[in-house]
Amino acid sequence: MIYVLSFIGILGILVFVHELGHFLAARRVGIRVLTFSLGFGPKLLKYKHGDTEYCISALPLGGYVKMAGEASDEPRTGAPDEFLSKTKWQRFQVLIMGPVMNILLAVFVLAGVLTQGSEVPLYRDQPAVIGVVTPDSPAAAAGIQSGDRILSVAGKPTNTWDDFDMAIGMRPDKEIAITFVRMGETRTAQIRPKSVGSFNFGDVGVKPDTYPIVRETVPNKPAEKAGVRAGDVVRAVDGERLVYASDLKEAITKKKGEAVDLTIARDGVEQQIRIKPEQDGQDYLIGVRPSEPFKLVTRGPVEALSESVQRNWEGSTLIFTMLGGLFTGEHSVKQLQGPIRIAQMSGQAAEYGWLYWFQFMAMLSLNLGLLNLLPVPILDGGHILIMAIEGIARRDFSMQVKERMLMAGFVVLMMLMVTVFYNDLAGIGAVDRLMQWRNN
Repeated sequence: MIYVLSFIGILGILVFVHELGHFLAARRVGIRVLTFSLGFGPKLLKYKHGDTEYCISALPLGGYVKMAGEASDEPRTGAPDEFLSKTKWQRFQVLIMGPVMNILLAVFVLAGVLTQGSEVPLYRDQPAVIGVVTPDSPAAAAGIQSGDRILSVAGKPTNTWDDFDMAIGMRPDKEIAITFVRMGETRTAQIRPKSVGSFNFGDVGVKPDTYPIVRETVPNKPAEKAGVRAGDVVRAVDGERLVYASDLKEAITKKKGEAVDLTIARDGVEQQIRIKPEQDGQDYLIGVRPSEPFKLVTRGPVEALSESVQRNWEGSTLIFTMLGGLFTGEHSVKQLQGPIRIAQMSGQAAEYGWLYWFQFMAMLSLNLGLLNLLPVPILDGGHILIMAIEGIARRDFSMQVKERMLMAGFVVLMMLMVTVFYNDLAGIGAVDRLMQWRNN
């Protein structure tokens, strides 16, 4: 239930802000607004004030603002308060303000999240120096070794682990060149990241040179009783090297209650501690809260806003790079996500806490704003494109021509929706097993 409620909550806010942009811009230039609706279909609640009917409709997957003289199937009187009676510049303001409001929402919501402070793993903004290469992985097959420092992926510089993970993640099942340095010698290897997880993220099987640390121990649990302390660095479980905090949990779970030897480092001195995990439902726990080594970053309002602008700019660049890669074949169409996956992610964010939920909302708002600017008829960007072409041609197209262009845009949008729904359903295990041809 939390998944559905969190998804409807985010979608409602994003649609409201988007349509509010259109509404306020229309009112500012003197256009008569007939309907302001959250959702589509039958109207559940409605209230009329002045010329405008405000309503909430049955289907919460969107919303709309209906302006006088906007639709082709409505009789036009030529009144000055109709949409098409306004100048192209005024209509442009109305169309652009929906996406602009979503982008502004992304900036200010993320800025609010950043003011709360955040824990950032130390390795994220450090050079991509390989700590562990997974056996039988694409990286191992390509000859990548522990200690190699990655310089570039597919010809693009990777200065940090964030850069590396994003470059690899966006190219599943695509052969790419990785340039790295080994003992002062620059080398290049061809590698094909494999597609992993429900989001088809690219992975080559490498991990950073870091270890999980014990943030705190749970009183009277196996770890504390065995002598584990907060601040200990957990290097291995039964000799198996650890990197992430999740590796520790997985290593303990694999033993299914058997006693394990933890290799820890305390004040630079390595030692082994034997612990027998305690069963908790389906899990086996030793009673520690692990994490990667991190730094606590706090920001004032001005710094948070500045960083939010920078992050949203980087996110915008990534979105357009991803879209461009879909046309060139560099990126996989399988990575497009639809409402089912978005609902899953919003629910997961809500389970982690409100800050994660708002951060996810900011990311989704940026995506919505930018995608609406695409020059596809039926989207805001498509209407703007039609007006731009009319301006260059110095004449308005007939309603029949505009309807054909909008229909073409509708077909493109439906093809996109079919694709993302297919990806959503294919990511569900039970449905994926029914699609046997995917594995042939």
